[in-house]
Amino acid sequence: MNTILYKASERGHANHGWLNSYHSFSFGGYHDAKKVHFGALRVLNDDTVKGGFGFSKHPHDNMEIVSIPLSGDLQHQDSTGRNEIIRQGDVQIMSAGKGIAHSEMNANKDKEVKFLQVWVFPKEQDITPRYEQKTFAPESRKNAIQTVVAPDDSSAVWINQDAWFSLASLDKDFNATYNFKGKGNGLYVFVIEGSVTVNGQELSKRDALGISETDAVTLTATANAEVLLIEVPMQLN
Repeated sequence: MNTILYKASERGHANHGWLNSYHSFSFGGYHDAKKVHFGALRVLNDDTVKGGFGFSKHPHDNMEIVSIPLSGDLQHQDSTGRNEIIRQGDVQIMSAGKGIAHSEMNANKDKEVKFLQVWVFPKEQDITPRYEQKTFAPESRKNAIQTVVAPDDSSAVWINQDAWFSLASLDKDFNATYNFKGKGNGLYVFVIEGSVTVNGQELSKRDALGISETDAVTLTATANAEVLLIEVPMQLN
């Protein structure tokens, strides 16, 4: 088993006033040669946007972009005419494919929106741009692993990659085992809240551990914890 520890305190950081962003991987003005990507996982940004502000319309292509609101409401608009609100409990994916432009704004003027934005390299290039959004019941991940993004599960949002995203809400001392779905894949364990131990490695809030060359991982909550699990191919096409 191979592991890579990503400490929260060592992430890139950019505070633009309206946007406070922490980068798990090289992004924008932050570059670390050791943190460019983890397999097909390219970006994990931990963003807080002030009320009334957001990202104006900008283009993307050939990237799978997943947004997971942690609190507040995020308004999405794109060049296909789509106009949606993404709330806590929702998971959104945009397959940029051959090209799409979108904006992401705080839907409220009086409170912040906090969300994770994750980019994954696609399996197929230049597909027709695609958007999907679903709401997931939090009770379904209580001391359980809930799949929210998958290429092969109609209850999850679809992704153009052999990748799976899961959420888990674990009580203190609860053990959860994650079984890998793809041979040769890696798993990125990101602690949203609380703390867990993964194969003897203690992870606190916003810490992460990249794991590969194994087929199962056990997580033990050392405090009540919210965890995001991202399984991706380790070899890029």
